[in-house]
Amino acid sequence: MEAGTVLDLNQLRRSCGSCALHELCLPAGIDRQDMERLDTAVRDKRTLDRGKLLFRQGDAFHALYVVRSGSLKTYVENPAGDAQILGFSLPGEIVGVDALADDRHQCSAEALERTSICELPYSMMQQVTRDVPSLHRQLMRVISREVVAEQSHLVMMGRQQAQERLATFLRSLSERYGRLSRDTATLTLPMSRYDIANYLGLVVETVSRLFGRMEDAGILSVNRKTVRILRPDLLAGLCGNARPLPRGREAG
Repeated sequence: MEAGTVLDLNQLRRSCGSCALHELCLPAGIDRQDMERLDTAVRDKRTLDRGKLLFRQGDAFHALYVVRSGSLKTYVENPAGDAQILGFSLPGEIVGVDALADDRHQCSAEALERTSICELPYSMMQQVTRDVPSLHRQLMRVISREVVAEQSHLVMMGRQQAQERLATFLRSLSERYGRLSRDTATLTLPMSRYDIANYLGLVVETVSRLFGRMEDAGILSVNRKTVRILRPDLLAGLCGNARPLPRGREAG
């Protein structure tokens, strides 16, 4: 630090550059000046309590959002009020790209736990990304990752075996934990069993039975919302055309 420079700790805490997740969201080589330009585009860093909506299906599009901590679920509702969960967003992941097509959100986003988010007003982001090409490339990469995740979900929903869907879901979560430098063998699930079942197109009783069978097979250890992956090799095997697990316990 140069002599005479005064460090504003409050500003540092708010800055994207001080965020532990910035390498996930931003180009690794972005310089201080470009980081400051990005900071000016981040209008709001705020916290949502569990169950609170970030945006609602049908809302006008104003901004993209990055999860700083916690997690969200996105879902759509039909006129009868039935909900279908589309995905779960973890720290460093972007939310709101569903509205880029026609300027209205096609789904709702709800906090699964106390969640901190960064709001990126889209008009300001467009200006900054025009001026900082590396940021534009990174933003496109992050949006592309969201599209790939949606495609993977569609493929998973087409699988015939319920155990294959659940195994793929858990393995995907483990890989996402790895990107956050978390323990890939210990998953703390912020979503309920019902949410998992809804996302996978299964009934909650089936999800509970499958967790129980994976425990009996020595693949997992389950304690409430904490799932420890004991045999990642066997879990990976269940993600393909593996034989069904033997029937053990009927409730997990």
